[in-house]
Amino acid sequence: MSHKERLTVTVDPELLKAANQAIAEGRAATLSGWVNLALTERAAKEQRLRMLAEAAAAYEDEFGEITGAEVLAQERIDRQRALIPRRRKRARNK
Repeated sequence: MSHKERLTVTVDPELLKAANQAIAEGRAATLSGWVNLALTERAAKEQRLRMLAEAAAAYEDEFGEITGAEVLAQERIDRQRALIPRRRKRARNK
């Protein structure tokens, strides 16, 4: 079992309400579990952002600065290639 530390924090009432609702609905076992999950997800997001920044910096070191025009061109390509989910039409009861 991992070592845990006690922490005192202040949170917005809406967040506490959402956490308590998750516990009541069985989506979280405890408030501590809910907070641990949120902190874990945030730490993972921060790590992904750091890795992305490092990858972009390495790319720019090798190929030069990524320009605004290049970003816009890639956004256009991404939009053209995107798969847009469509709602299935419901069969009409006759």
